[in-house]
Formats: sequence, structure tokens, C-alpha cells
Amino acid sequence: MAVDVPGLVALVVFYVVILVIGIWASRKSKKVEKTCAGSKSEVTIVGGRNINILVGVFTMTATWVGGGYILGTAEAVYSPSQGLIWAMGPPAYFINFLLGGLFFAKPMRSKRYVTMLDPFQHSYGNSFTTALLIPAMICDVLWVSCSLAALGGTMSVILGLSSVISIVISAAVSITYTLLGGLYSVAYTDIIQLCFIFVSLWLCIPFIVLNPAVSDVSHTAFFNQSNDNAWLGELKLDDAGKWVDEMLLLALGGLAYQALHQRILSAASSAQAQITCFAAAIAAFIMGIPSVIIGAMATSADWNQTAYSLPPPYERGDAGKILPLALHFLTPPWVSALGVGSLAAAVMSSVDSVLLSSASMFTQNIYKKILRKQASEKELQGVIRVSVLLVGVVGAGLAFLEDSVFSLWIVSGDLIYCLILPQLICVLHFSCANTYGAISGYIVGVVLRGLSGEPLLGMPPVILYPGWREKNGVITQYFPFRTISMFASLLCIPTVSYLVQLVFSRNMLATSWDFLGVFSKRKETEEEEIPVSPEMSNSIRNTKL
Repeated sequence: MAVDVPGLVALVVFYVVILVIGIWASRKSKKVEKTCAGSKSEVTIVGGRNINILVGVFTMTATWVGGGYILGTAEAVYSPSQGLIWAMGPPAYFINFLLGGLFFAKPMRSKRYVTMLDPFQHSYGNSFTTALLIPAMICDVLWVSCSLAALGGTMSVILGLSSVISIVISAAVSITYTLLGGLYSVAYTDIIQLCFIFVSLWLCIPFIVLNPAVSDVSHTAFFNQSNDNAWLGELKLDDAGKWVDEMLLLALGGLAYQALHQRILSAASSAQAQITCFAAAIAAFIMGIPSVIIGAMATSADWNQTAYSLPPPYERGDAGKILPLALHFLTPPWVSALGVGSLAAAVMSSVDSVLLSSASMFTQNIYKKILRKQASEKELQGVIRVSVLLVGVVGAGLAFLEDSVFSLWIVSGDLIYCLILPQLICVLHFSCANTYGAISGYIVGVVLRGLSGEPLLGMPPVILYPGWREKNGVITQYFPFRTISMFASLLCIPTVSYLVQLVFSRNMLATSWDFLGVFSKRKETEEEEIPVSPEMSNSIRNTKL
């Protein structure tokens, strides 16, 4: 396939514009560093806590509206085995931001944390915080690879450009401006990227609707004798458990992403953080509508009337590329070039946020508080940049290995959902939670999720939940096994915490058995904080004399 030179030129221009905006924002960041009361590393991580509401809404929405969201939504609507009812992104993200504003924004922002891991470090110590960092960073790397793989596939379809070159260039641009300006560069480039996504995708829709190869979508909405691919889809009772599991994974799992809390913590106040979440809920839902429409139109298209010809995309295994295929074969070349630009914008708006997310957690919670407690601000800035580079390189490398965008999108959140979400809920909302309960919940989550298996990783299940199916020697769970793992961990944390606290508070075990030092340290702290009246002080002094 020949390279589309005009489209490639347009894409390069777009990348240059984004890079220039990122450089400009980095200069703004430097000015804030001089006037901000906080440290330079905090300016890089949370923008000096003065990101205004409008910028906050844009950057929070853009972080979620990535390549996986846009392509995955269109793929779900188009796929014969799924349909609109399986396009979970828009409603799930609406719920995610709504819950984030109601239950997480205020407790996180009011205590002026710098990262999502700060409450764990304060309550449970360094070792357990390190254990939580591992799944969080794995998830971020998979998110980067998912986004870049989506863009690589899109550019190969529309521009005829090698997916390897596409991934390398996109990763390089995102890494560069994230290195330069931290959250300021990420936030201000997100504004341009989100606007470009919205305008270009909506611009493509009229051309697809008016294409003679596309019939009335009402004729393909439902299954019938002449239509075996209905874009509305259907939810069978046997599939209900899988649907619930994936919906809750997307709706609740996002609450434990550092990228979400980074924007919450960058707000000027708790109230502003909540407003940002609520506004982003509406914006993210709206941003998913074009993908739904394009997926439905692709279902109604007679591909034999296009240069793509037959068999249709889903029979060729190209359902994951349906959005770029629709843009390329159902719109004029200049329109499809805008479409690939919107996908590039979506990918970079997510990739840059995730790069900064991992770098922030490692620098703030591991390097600064464990490895180098006396590290200078200059040294911390250097660590952030090196971390951004490493996460970007590893994520780009993994992007070459995976073709299914939607599968990576689901798998990347498994560890966050099953391990970190229950921990975050308990550390913020359960005062009884302690290190013993946290460790127990972590182990329960890891064991149950691991024993449930993962086909994409070649892990056969040990626990076979009701409704499992086997196809070509691969077992798939149709029971909400991820949610079972999450709720088991969530139940275990406060239960074990309460029982252990009960044992030590009633002296059933001596404090010498408190090998984690949870209650012995607490007792020492309480003794130090006991107020002493002047009369008691004089009595003690006289007794000593």
C-alpha cells in the first residue's frame, strides 16, 4: 500500500503544533516553579495545585478518551457478537467520574496528597506501598501499549504508514513534551487534542452517512433473516455475568488510576476537584457518541461497493480496525486524514498522562521517601524524566506485540480493579483498616485473580466458575470472576483489620506478637500525645524529687 503523502504531511503538522504547545506550556511551568510555595517536583506532578476548572476538565476527559476508548467503542458496536449494548466505554466512564467526584475527590484533595499512593504510605508504610506500585505501573505500561497499538493500526490502514514508524514517532512526541513541562505540558496539549478529536470525528460522520455504500441504519439495528450483524446487539442471559464483570471493571477500576487522582490533586480546592469530575463525566460520555455512530454506519455499509470489497471486515478479523477502515473507505481522503489526526490526538492525550502518572508515583513514593530521602529538587526532576522515558520505551515495545485493542483495554485494568481499588476504598473510608488487613486483602486479590486464569496470557484457570466455556482448547469465564476477586479483597481488608485490632486491644495477644508494629507504634504515639495538666505535672515533679 502506497503512503498517503498529503495525509502524512497533515499528521506531521499536527505533531509539530502539539510539540510547540507542549514547549510553551513547559515555560509556563518554569514560571510557576518560581512563584509556587511548593517544591518543583510538586509543580511537575500536580501543577502547583492551581490548574483551573476548564483546563482540569479538558485534561481529565482527554486522559480517558484515548485510542482504546474511541477504537474499542466502534469495534464493540460493529462486532457481530457484541453491538451497542457491549459498548461500555461511554456509560462506564460517566459512572467512573461521577463516583470519583462523590467519594474520592474530597478525601484525597483535602489532605493535600501528591499521588494516589500517599495515603497508603501514611497508613501502611513503605513496604506495602511498594507492593501496590507494581500493579499500578504494570497497568500504566499496558495502557501505553494499548493506545500506541491502536494508533499504529490506524495509520497503517489510512496512511499506508508502517505501524512501527507510527508507534515510534507518536511515542517520541508524547515523551518529549511530557519530559519538558510535566503536568502543565500534558494539560495544555490535552485541550488542543480533545478539541481536535471532537471536531474531526463529527466532521467525518456526514460523509459516511451520505456515502452510497451505507444504507439506512434502522435496517441493520436488529437481527433478522437477512441481517446477521445487528449494531444494537443483544445480551443473552448466559453472557450477563461477563457483561456485568466488564462494565464494573471499566466503571469502578478507573477510580484507582493515578491519572485520575493526579488531576483531582491538581485542583485549587476540594470543591473544584469535584466539579471537574462531574463535568468530565458528561464530556467523556459525549466524546464516545461519534464512535458509536461510525460503528453503526460500518455495520450498515455494503463493503463490496468500496475498494475494500468482500469479505467484510469482521470476517477478515479486522473488527478492531473498523473505525479507521470506515474513515479510509467511506470518506474522501482529506477527511480520513483528519480522522487519523483525531486518533493521534486521542492516543497522545492518554499516553502523556500515563507516562507522567507512573513517573510521579515512582519518584514521590519510592525514590523520594524510600531510596533517597535527602534527594534535591534537581535530582527528583531528573528521576521523573528518566521514569517517563523508561515507561514510554517499554510501553512502545509492547505495542508491537498485541493486535486486539479491546482485549488490551480490558486486561490493562484487571490488576488495578482487583488489587488497588479495594485497598483505596478501605484506606480512605474505613478507619479500622490496618496493615494486617491490607496485606490479607492483597493476597486474596492476587490469588483469586490468578486462579481465575487469563487466556491472553496463556494462563489456564484453576477455579472454574459457573457458565465457563471452552473453545479450541481455551477456557473462557463468563462469570464475573474479576468482580468476585475485587469484592473478596474488599471484604477481607476491614474484616481482618477489625479482628486483629480486637485481639490486641483486648490483650488476647501480647504486643510482642505485633510483628508489623501497627499497634505497638500506635500505643507509643498515644502515650506521647496524652495531655498533662499543670497540677499533674507538679505532682509528677514532686514525686521525682
